[in-house]
Amino acid sequence: MATEKEKERMTHKAKTLMIQGTGSDVGKSVITAGICRLLHRKGWKVAPFKAQNMSLNSFVTPEGGEISRAQSYQAEACNIAPRVEMNPILIKPIGDNLSQVVLMGKAQGNRVAEDYFERHEKHKQIVKDAFDTLAKDYDLIVIEGAGSPAEINLKQWDLVNMHLAEQVDAPVIIVGDIDRGGVFAWMKGTLDLLEPSEKDRVAGFLINKFRGDIELLKPGLKQFEDLAHKPILGVLPYFRNLVVDEEDSIPQWSHPAQVFSGDPLDIAVLWYPRVANFTDLAPLANDPNVSLRYVAHPSQLGRPDLIILPGSKNTIDDLQYLKDAGMDRAITRCRSQGTTLFGICGGFQMLGKKIRDPQNTESKIKEIDGLNLFDADTTLHPEKITRQVIRNTTVSPLFKDKLTIRGYEIHTGITQFSPSSIPLFQPEGNEAPCPLGIVSDDCSVIGTYLHGCLDEDSIRNALLDHLRKRRGLTLPEKAFSYHQFRNEHMDRLADWIESSIDIELITKIINRA
Repeated sequence: MATEKEKERMTHKAKTLMIQGTGSDVGKSVITAGICRLLHRKGWKVAPFKAQNMSLNSFVTPEGGEISRAQSYQAEACNIAPRVEMNPILIKPIGDNLSQVVLMGKAQGNRVAEDYFERHEKHKQIVKDAFDTLAKDYDLIVIEGAGSPAEINLKQWDLVNMHLAEQVDAPVIIVGDIDRGGVFAWMKGTLDLLEPSEKDRVAGFLINKFRGDIELLKPGLKQFEDLAHKPILGVLPYFRNLVVDEEDSIPQWSHPAQVFSGDPLDIAVLWYPRVANFTDLAPLANDPNVSLRYVAHPSQLGRPDLIILPGSKNTIDDLQYLKDAGMDRAITRCRSQGTTLFGICGGFQMLGKKIRDPQNTESKIKEIDGLNLFDADTTLHPEKITRQVIRNTTVSPLFKDKLTIRGYEIHTGITQFSPSSIPLFQPEGNEAPCPLGIVSDDCSVIGTYLHGCLDEDSIRNALLDHLRKRRGLTLPEKAFSYHQFRNEHMDRLADWIESSIDIELITKIINRA
């Protein structure tokens, strides 16, 4: 027999609010995160949800499930742990018409669009079950849509916009980007292409990325409300210095820090077409003691203090891209001149002798020579390794102090290391000798499978101090705290939302008042 508390839990149904957009990249993810943070601060027990996300930036939950980085960021804004139910379907593009499909945190293989759509009924049930599970544990679910609800050619396959809104009875707010121009036509056109029942579900609109004199915009707001018979719930100003996790695009091509404390370290990140999980770089990009930039050609490289090879969704093809551009020779030259190399996940695999893909898991190329900077060979397999890692350990020989390590693994492939390899992180218990990465004997080449390890202040600052010592630079008086910086910017995000929207009206919309 169920207890009274269990009965209450089984019958509990969270309130809902859905953020849709007039198109991609209008700010849905950021606004969803901001609303989550704002309502969390006001005492709501709130969680994010996105039925289906297409992104190469992903995260691993404590249970080892893979979800979009955007939903993990939104969960962080709610001050809760991420769960696979928050993003039951994740699509990770591999090529123009091929993607890896992740369902409830587990990779299901590669699919072309036609093959994916054939499983539509199954996917609908997965989405509904995930939402229902999440809704039992929270007061409010803030749902993010994808693209536009007015993509009439795809409407029969809708999982994430109006179909879901109707299924979970969510009021909808539509976001438009005024910075692109034509925002009123874009919003009205979106509304006009909706079915009558869908139009009724739209509670209002938000205008994002406004810059200029709001008084000049006000007549247009009134005219739009008269035409659409829907309220404008807020006008969000263009916010240049707001730092959030990006969902599926590199935030900018250059990340020079705004205010340097002494001599900044010059860090070059290699860009390749299928770069993934570049949120690994955010702690460096925002450190005022670092100047970070992306490079795609040897002529851009110069002589940096550190070259980072980031993750990749197609490691072999991206390595071939680097070789075709002559970056392999440029990397070797920089190392001979004192530059340190740091590979993360796919970038780590590139540093070895060979990468093999016998089952064409990622590429049509079955084997490629690596950069031959580590005595290690990698073989790709369809099975994906996903796990979180948290431990206190001594990192040697690079660092001598006992440090906290936090991060997560997301990779296909097993790397075989030579017996003489030096582990970057000391193994625990019965772990293999080099479970997470290795380092060269002169500490000039570093490789790890651990995404997010640079988020940890102790690890990142120890690495940067190692680079400064190699250059003979004075250590900064105060180390940068990414954890503090990230939390401050989440609150800035909520402040930005609160100062720009009609939160009382939105609360009434949530409560159906």
